[in-house]
Amino acid sequence: MPGSIKKKKPVTLITGYLGSGKTTVMNELLRQQTGKKIALIVNDMGSINLDADLLKKSNVAQIDTKMIEMQNGCICCTLRDEFMEQIEQLSKEGEIEAVLVEASGISNPASISDSFLMYEESHKKSSVYLNSIITVVDADRIYTEFLAEMEELYNKENENEEDPDIINLVMDQIEFCNIIVLNKCDLLKEEQIRKVKAVLRQLQPEADILETVHGKVEASLILNEKRFDYEKVSNSSAIQKALAREAKAGKGEQEEYGISSFVYEERNPFDYKAFIEFVEKEYPENIIRAKGYIWFSDDDIHVQLFEQAGRNSSITEVSNWIAAFNQKEQKEVFKEYPEVLEEWDVTYGDRMNQIVFIGRGFDEAKIRKQLEHCIAV
Repeated sequence: MPGSIKKKKPVTLITGYLGSGKTTVMNELLRQQTGKKIALIVNDMGSINLDADLLKKSNVAQIDTKMIEMQNGCICCTLRDEFMEQIEQLSKEGEIEAVLVEASGISNPASISDSFLMYEESHKKSSVYLNSIITVVDADRIYTEFLAEMEELYNKENENEEDPDIINLVMDQIEFCNIIVLNKCDLLKEEQIRKVKAVLRQLQPEADILETVHGKVEASLILNEKRFDYEKVSNSSAIQKALAREAKAGKGEQEEYGISSFVYEERNPFDYKAFIEFVEKEYPENIIRAKGYIWFSDDDIHVQLFEQAGRNSSITEVSNWIAAFNQKEQKEVFKEYPEVLEEWDVTYGDRMNQIVFIGRGFDEAKIRKQLEHCIAV
């Protein structure tokens, strides 16, 4: 590959299944890079890029960072061309030192790598190169939901040629990477972690496995100037040829893996008790992942982040609504971020319940009706 790596800017791709903790890992890496000019590309399959929004609301704002949001599709398929265009633009910005890419939870890293490889070959003077593909793995979820099925698939002598499903996607992401961040290890015992790592080693024997809690990983182990070895990673998987690797012609990840999403939006607040009862007693099992900002009738000050991944869910206070600021503070925000006024409501300001639900075979109408019953009257 012509050109010096030192003159090129490393692009690190962070992938991982829905709810694995990619945004948390991304945030942790950025916190350790104070003073370094980093560009972010954050991809979300929904029409609302909540991961990008969460990064904005966190300490990332204190770092010299440029963020590009890509939504309503995946950079491995429906947004592939747009993604490469953004890489092209970033390569022309001399002040950028490195690029971090957070792929959507249903992205196939092999497809993204293919696109990048083709781009490098067709743009000889490009100032970026693919540095690493990191797969963030939810250790608890692998153990409780996928471990038995992974072992069964791996040990089969003859694989059936079937359409890829969720387990194939999870395995795709684990197989095609050079670093695995095994997150949420605090939720398992040592013996359980050993079982998870043993299966991961079967799927991807060459990748480094970094055990983490709350996404806390040493940045120097990930952000370096090594070049991603496409051929080595492609050939390193023990079951690479047994799994369907390429997407069907004309079909995006959402259709191929049977995953779809919808956004629930409502200005009126939730009743806290009703919402908690819905989550604890009525929550649909076929929702894989949910994430969004909500507010309750007994607290019009705080923004609450609702997250659900598999069997785990949480509600966390993350910031204050701008509508709860005094007039002077609001004016300062409007001056600095005029886009806030675009969705400003006369009655509620920026307060809104806005949740993205991602799953397979769910009844959207039923879920919307259940949520309507949670609205405070």
